Amino acid sequence: MENKVVDHLFRHHYGKMVAILTRFFGLSYIETIEDAVQDTFIKATSQWRTQIPDNPEAWLNRVAKNRTIDILRSIQAEKNRNLAITTGASTLQIDELFLDHEVADSQLRMIFVACHPTLHPNEQIAFALKTISGFSIKEIAAALFTKEETISKRLTRAKKIIIERNIQFQYPNPEAIHNRMERVMKVIYLTFNEGFHSTNQDKLVKEDLCGEAIRLCQLLLKKEQFRSGSLYALFALLCFHMSRLESKISSDNQLVNLKNQDRTKWYFPLIKMGNSAMHKAMDYDDSSVYHYEAAIASEHLNAKTFKDTNWRKISYWYEQLHTFEPNMFTLLNHATVCLQLNDLAKTYQLLNCIEVAELGQRGYLYYGCFAEYYLKKGEKDLAISFLDKALLETSNKLEREFLMKKQEKLL
Repeated sequence: MENKVVDHLFRHHYGKMVAILTRFFGLSYIETIEDAVQDTFIKATSQWRTQIPDNPEAWLNRVAKNRTIDILRSIQAEKNRNLAITTGASTLQIDELFLDHEVADSQLRMIFVACHPTLHPNEQIAFALKTISGFSIKEIAAALFTKEETISKRLTRAKKIIIERNIQFQYPNPEAIHNRMERVMKVIYLTFNEGFHSTNQDKLVKEDLCGEAIRLCQLLLKKEQFRSGSLYALFALLCFHMSRLESKISSDNQLVNLKNQDRTKWYFPLIKMGNSAMHKAMDYDDSSVYHYEAAIASEHLNAKTFKDTNWRKISYWYEQLHTFEPNMFTLLNHATVCLQLNDLAKTYQLLNCIEVAELGQRGYLYYGCFAEYYLKKGEKDLAISFLDKALLETSNKLEREFLMKKQEKLL
């Protein structure tokens, strides 16, 4: 039980604690701070076996602060300052940073540090996922379809550049906000996707990652200077997807495809929030992939049954999306829609335009789509062979079980 509590708190509070302590001690000590926060959660796992404290979050904050001070003392960094911060005004100052509004402000500052233009886009995303959302290197590699060794190098380079360039823990200038926000939204989008389509071997959905992405989006929307049509559209998209979360997995822990989902389980307050955000998005002049993806998600939610889905409208939106920003996943999703329209020629054309290597760890979806294509053509043996390829490409237990059941029906 205590491990579940610690895991939950780690996902929800790691980024907050790193941001607050960085705001006080400075970005030059980011690695020391991350080590201190990591040590704090290890200590919690050990000490909470017998009893969980009445206020776990306060316990974590206090221990992380003290652990950071201890580490800084041990390496004799800024010795005089650090010896003095355990008492008096400095203690009050750091404690005040743990107030809710200061936590939010610190995390927003960290988001913009992570997306600083001096960092390569790949380094920005890796650093943000690590420091803000508490992703492990393995999780970042899975989310970005990249080797763990590559992620480690990106994180090392990012921290080195932050220190060498003396990047400050602050918001960007007004004229730089737009470009920085594009990368910020990408990070939030990737965080949500890793929760919604988890690459974790045993769990298809990670609700905490989805919730974290929505929380970060809400933090940004609270600040008028960060609002845009794209940000509202992203928030709408996340709300639309999140509303279907409960229906994705059955009571016996099986994957349920969209066709067979119990639509009464869809959470309509989130759909309402998404619709409201989409209306606000229309008040701005900018456009983005999030506008198109939210429009597609909305079409699915508007259909009372799977049969009632307006596949032609969704096909239109995918065409527009691919024109706006060409992407292999867009082609794959469009091919899946064309299967629903029984447009097999278009499906085949789209599938043959896809570079499967660019799909990374989700390449199994490509082979699964080809299996459906051949099944509709009545070529059962080819369908089975493509399901074999799909099974070789997926490590997720629930996805494998889903594909195996589909294959068993054909044998």
